[in-house]
Amino acid sequence: MKARWTEGNRARLLENGEEFFPTVFAAIRAARFEVILESFIVFDDKVGRQLQAALLHAARRGVQVDMMVDGFGSGDLPAAFVAPLTSSGVRLRSFDPSSRVFGLRMNVLRRMHRKIVVIDRERAFVGGINYAADHLQDFGPLAKHDYAVELEGPIVEEIHSFARSVVREEAAREGQRQRHDVAVQQPRAAGDVQALLVTRDNHEHENDIERHYRAAIRTARSRVLIANAYFFPGYRLLREIQRAARRGVDVRLVLQGTPDMPIAKSAASWLYEHLLRDGVKIHEYLKRPMHCKVAVVDDDWSTVGSSNLDPLSLALNLEANVVLRSAAFATQLRGRLEELIATECVEVATTPGTGLGWWQQLRSLVVFHFLRKFAVWASWLPRHTPRLHAHAPPDGLPADEERLHGAGAATESPHGR
Repeated sequence: MKARWTEGNRARLLENGEEFFPTVFAAIRAARFEVILESFIVFDDKVGRQLQAALLHAARRGVQVDMMVDGFGSGDLPAAFVAPLTSSGVRLRSFDPSSRVFGLRMNVLRRMHRKIVVIDRERAFVGGINYAADHLQDFGPLAKHDYAVELEGPIVEEIHSFARSVVREEAAREGQRQRHDVAVQQPRAAGDVQALLVTRDNHEHENDIERHYRAAIRTARSRVLIANAYFFPGYRLLREIQRAARRGVDVRLVLQGTPDMPIAKSAASWLYEHLLRDGVKIHEYLKRPMHCKVAVVDDDWSTVGSSNLDPLSLALNLEANVVLRSAAFATQLRGRLEELIATECVEVATTPGTGLGWWQQLRSLVVFHFLRKFAVWASWLPRHTPRLHAHAPPDGLPADEERLHGAGAATESPHGR
């Protein structure tokens, strides 16, 4: 699917689970004929059970529900969670699951990391928020900070076409009969936002998200503000960030200061000296773990989605971002990020004249060469045709053939790329 810009959209920024979960759950409950949901993580906790209840409410009213979760991120969903969904007609699949080896999940690479919801071809949600209680502030010090965007207008048809093409492809592979799509009118203009769905896979769109980041930063005139949880970008993206700062663009990065995985901060910090030396300002978010994958460039370009700026997201995982052209949305997102910088971040200070010791220089050289070649090296890592496990209704209950065709799939090539 080739990405294309659409005009006439409305975009609403949603911050953290407190804004996202009530909005998306209400939309699912109000669905009239179709819900498509993809998520890296669904946990059997209070948030996961609220999602389950909303999906059951829709499915039991006859709404067609396709749900896909990742076999690594959601590998521990119990039968007690899955059975009510499948027995109610929800077509649930796990992307490339595997059994544990000595208690460890080994299927770490090439994950389905997208977070997408499409409802009735009229509303869509794209972002980085998983269905887990750790996206709520009452989870405590380890609660994650993140964003999603609610969309209406013609962009929803683009997102729906992407999600449904995946479902159709899997159904055709399994030889299952397709249910005809419900005829609906073309989405009407809902606002003044230009929007573009950008995805990453291991077949036709291997670097699309990174390419859009690079293009926006390369043409930046005044400012670049990136908030990203796992920052270890490819060499070309890193170079564009440095070049923008050197030509006088105000480049600011908001990165993790209190990471959920310490290696995330360690990897990013290896790049600090080079970035600071070129004039990039780095702010570490300290209140709690940061899970954001957002950016604002100049006065009207922004992106929200699932893609981190690290090797997993940029070279291995299946990802989805939306890119938006809207001064109002960019101003809102920048305002939220600048508030974080002012109240919950600390700026990483430069130390003029200190330079790098021999060990830092050696480490930096290794890191930079890794970044320069990691996309090539990533292609050498194990790859295979991903397996999509369909969760059948419990106890051999008969299933309606129309309801159980190809539930949710992914955009991996049938040739294993």
